[in-house]
Amino acid sequence: MTSPQPHHSATAPERQDEEQLHQRRTAIAALGHELRALVDATVRTTAAPSTLHRVADGVHRLTTQLTGRRRAPAEVPEVDEFPGGVRMYSPVTGTGSPLAPPLRVTRLDRGATGTCVLGIAHEGPPGYGHGGISAMLLDELMGWACATAGMPGMTVSLQLRYHRPVPLESPLRVLAHVTGAEARKVYVTGSIVTEEDLSTVLVAADGVFVSPDPEHARALFPSLRSAQR
Repeated sequence: MTSPQPHHSATAPERQDEEQLHQRRTAIAALGHELRALVDATVRTTAAPSTLHRVADGVHRLTTQLTGRRRAPAEVPEVDEFPGGVRMYSPVTGTGSPLAPPLRVTRLDRGATGTCVLGIAHEGPPGYGHGGISAMLLDELMGWACATAGMPGMTVSLQLRYHRPVPLESPLRVLAHVTGAEARKVYVTGSIVTEEDLSTVLVAADGVFVSPDPEHARALFPSLRSAQR
């Protein structure tokens, strides 16, 4: 009978770091949820000007509570996993972002799928999503598809065909799939459909992504090394 192999367990500092990360992400997501609710109420309200001024003053007071050092534009948040992981403040997938739907992503073989519901804050034509929001959803998910296929890259070309308007407040599914690669170029297709009618494509896209060489990546993302966990 063979003796059991030693089981590796996280050390106390590692467990503490993981718990602190979990608590911070949970708090960020909670604030993001409430901010999205505030944005939705803001773009829907027909309240009187006096009410709007009073709320504006209250929001200003809340903003002043977010004290401490502010993150620089090129600085990767400590709660993120970049590249290829959690992005808490992404305007597409970030649960901490007041702008994001947010898109919930599932990785597939050489692709990805995402689900979300667009609100009135994402409106273009009355009752439908802005075309730029559709482009943002597809661009994000096609980038996920590249990463899932082991070829993370940046967008160099994105062509969209708008077949039908994308409805607001309706469950959507976004799909992306890598169709080929050539040197550092990755070719990807994508589409947006509703969960109610998966066979009808509302928006279709073809994209070309390029994986930057290591030197170029270091120049673009100087904080990348320190951001990796």
